[in-house]
Amino acid sequence: MTTASPVRNVVLVHGGFVDGSGWQGVYNLLTQDGYHVSVVQNPTLSLEGDVAATREIIDEQDGPVVLVGHSYGGAVITEAGTDDNVAALVYLAAFAPDTGESVNTLIADPPPGAPVPPILPPKDGFLFLDREKFPASFAGDLPAKQAAFMADSQVPWGVAALGGSITNPAWRAKPSWYMITTEDRMIPPAAQHAMSERAGSTVVEVAGSHSVYVSQPAAVANLIEQAASAVTVR
Repeated sequence: MTTASPVRNVVLVHGGFVDGSGWQGVYNLLTQDGYHVSVVQNPTLSLEGDVAATREIIDEQDGPVVLVGHSYGGAVITEAGTDDNVAALVYLAAFAPDTGESVNTLIADPPPGAPVPPILPPKDGFLFLDREKFPASFAGDLPAKQAAFMADSQVPWGVAALGGSITNPAWRAKPSWYMITTEDRMIPPAAQHAMSERAGSTVVEVAGSHSVYVSQPAAVANLIEQAASAVTVR
């Protein structure tokens, strides 16, 4: 007789303008609790490339995976999450596109009165956020010095990545969890509500900024562990 056990592998996928180092707090808490955690370093040049990078990490795992995406990373896990090894999806203030949608289509018609992310005009095919406005928009609940460091260490986000469209959204077949950040000034909370409802996600709300994975790692780790415990494997 086999017994059920929670999923023990977690794969973390970052979004645009940042790299995987922001996951350190979440990583520390999950590994402390016995999870095997891997962090994807997305090139963020194209959705296709980021999906390929994510699937490489998924394929390295020795069993089922909870796949976690922040912001643009939500689009990545939506496409990569159809992998047979993925047992659950966790979205953190993230895009959750449907078939044929992209980040571009999801941000094309913001809700009335929603804050507009301070994205500068494209330069040589890449996007940056305005350094002076980055802290308030992306990292409003982080210490000023930490937010300034994030602003000054931005990763160029390839314009092509925003245009990459979803072919088969994993949330249609896999259980999902979604953390809505009520103080988000990058992805409006109303849009997060709409995407999580459409995906049928189990939702939690946190009073946090878009950088919730950095500012509130305990809340994020707790949600990931909820997902891991809910999708037991035999």
